[in-house]
Amino acid sequence: MTIRTTFAVTMALAIATLGFSQISRAASRMAAQETGSQMSQSATSRDAEARLNKKQFENVKVSVNNGIATLTGTVDLYEYKADAAKRVQRAKGIDGVRNEIEVTGSNMSDRELQSNLQDKLAYDRVGYGNEFDAVGVKVENGVVTLTGHAHDYPNKDSYLAVASTTPGVKDVVDDIEVDPLSPMDNGVRLAVARSVYGYPTLNKYAIDPAKPIRISVQNGNVALYGTVDSQADKDAAYLRASTVPNVFSVKNYLQVAGQPSERQPGENQPSENQRMNQPMSQPANDQPMNQPSENR
Repeated sequence: MTIRTTFAVTMALAIATLGFSQISRAASRMAAQETGSQMSQSATSRDAEARLNKKQFENVKVSVNNGIATLTGTVDLYEYKADAAKRVQRAKGIDGVRNEIEVTGSNMSDRELQSNLQDKLAYDRVGYGNEFDAVGVKVENGVVTLTGHAHDYPNKDSYLAVASTTPGVKDVVDDIEVDPLSPMDNGVRLAVARSVYGYPTLNKYAIDPAKPIRISVQNGNVALYGTVDSQADKDAAYLRASTVPNVFSVKNYLQVAGQPSERQPGENQPSENQRMNQPMSQPANDQPMNQPSENR
């Protein structure tokens, strides 16, 4: 064998040995990474499970795959379902949560559940400006949708908490809008309240905090909600609100007790099921709390 041939064979063996060594190191790294990934995922699963070590989560199971936690099982309240997802989301290594927990507990009808929520929401946030909120509730198959306006975020959060902690609620959909921050609107709210409640025939609506004439204001535009005893009271409230400085428009959505719900021009007559799902003494349309046509 010539020197040249020997050199070529030696180089070929060296290259083959080097290649095998590189492949071996790469395989070792991949195996180590896979083992580390499995250990990391196992640690993540343990962390997620530890965060659900509460009595209300005793029937909840969590599985983790590629950073996604899947929650299954049952809880008694929707509040627990939402809380479970928040707790697991904070576990190290969790990128997302798939919440498939079912809410069991009370099996009251949609009609009963809606009536229950209406009563609770009506008395919630009394003394914290709830007369300046116009929040409605609709229920379908145990799923609660809160609609309308709240004048600030604490009131909105409180209404959502009421729904979340009510037995029988399967899920909560938040469609509440928070009014824009505006010193002018704050002044308009107070001025309209003084004008309306200061009128002799209307001050009776300030007696029951759950049944006020509700005053919703956005950018100087006023909307009145609630139920009054007579058409005269409805008209008086509209006129009193209309005389307040910095009020650009007034929509009168007040309902007269004992009279059929009004509807917006061009709307179809609602079905009985739609009537049942109207929020908090709301007329039969998809507007928050007592929304008929406006005064002209």
